[in-house]
Amino acid sequence: MILQTHKITLIPGSLMHDSTEGQYHLGDFSLQSGVVLTNAFIGYRTYGTLNSERNNVIVFPTWYTGNHDQVAPYIGSGKALDPDKYFIVIPDMFTNGASTSPSNAEAPCQGLNFPLVTPFDNVAAQRRLLEENFEISQVQLMVGFSMSGQQAYHWAALHSDLVLRACSICGTSKTTPHNWAMLAAYKSALEATTNWQQNCCNAWDPKILKLVASIGATMAMSQDWYRDGMHLNDEVKDVPGVIENISQLFSSWIPADLHAQTMTWMSADVSNNSSFKGEIKAALQSIDIPFLMMPCKTDLYFRVEDNEAELPYIQNGELKVIDSKCGHMAGLPGFSEEDDAFINKQLEEFLGRHTS
Repeated sequence: MILQTHKITLIPGSLMHDSTEGQYHLGDFSLQSGVVLTNAFIGYRTYGTLNSERNNVIVFPTWYTGNHDQVAPYIGSGKALDPDKYFIVIPDMFTNGASTSPSNAEAPCQGLNFPLVTPFDNVAAQRRLLEENFEISQVQLMVGFSMSGQQAYHWAALHSDLVLRACSICGTSKTTPHNWAMLAAYKSALEATTNWQQNCCNAWDPKILKLVASIGATMAMSQDWYRDGMHLNDEVKDVPGVIENISQLFSSWIPADLHAQTMTWMSADVSNNSSFKGEIKAALQSIDIPFLMMPCKTDLYFRVEDNEAELPYIQNGELKVIDSKCGHMAGLPGFSEEDDAFINKQLEEFLGRHTS
């Protein structure tokens, strides 16, 4: 599902070009925590053709509530993500249902027994997908939005031997305290489900669904978006209509999967590993590839000021602000044609400035 321009009406994802959907089996996969996911797997979709050098690659992982079909609006002939030129890989995050998740994991990791999966873990699985399944030798661009924008920092800081350049759209190197507090609201709302332990993989409690959607309606778009009436259209007449449409987005998710994905977002920290030992400045200073940050001026999750604070520590860092009233949704493929065009232009220029 994707969200239409300035609407919260859900429409089927449009696959404009030939693509291949697949699943790569990782075997028993060890997480940062030491817990092992038995017979883990990662879902993906690809566009384009891998060249003989196996290096014409762009990677764009999924994000919170995202799946591998939702990047489609960014992909097309003549665009930055051009399948006629690049082999584009869209890996699914653990917990989104298409990769190993609470709803499909093997015992003992089912349901609420599912362990914490960090962005570090997701990136490690993605690298295995690229190298083991596709035998990729080099990635021209790793780009992500929101949670996958956070993964871009991990790729840049920890895997620059494989990736030539990276871009984070509406993302930060670490989940900020304010962002964490919002996620705690999602988490608490889900855990308020009646008989949560037993019902976490069942249909949504309607009251909880509405509560979670209301949080999303508050944070995902900006105050300006509402004030200017950008939420109104032929189908959505008021704010309750916005909440109802966001409810449709969440209703397609199994609650336990969303709960686990929320925990992943809460844990995001590029320095939380043995390489940097919690030193965020050291992690940022280690980034030695061109790195583009594209925050939105009105994003309530990942603020421009957060990226501005990171920029001095990234030696080849660039900052391009999306001047939009759409808030966090400015970075969501297909939400705003104007914002999509701006992002595409910046990615084209970024790739052109740093041609290998």
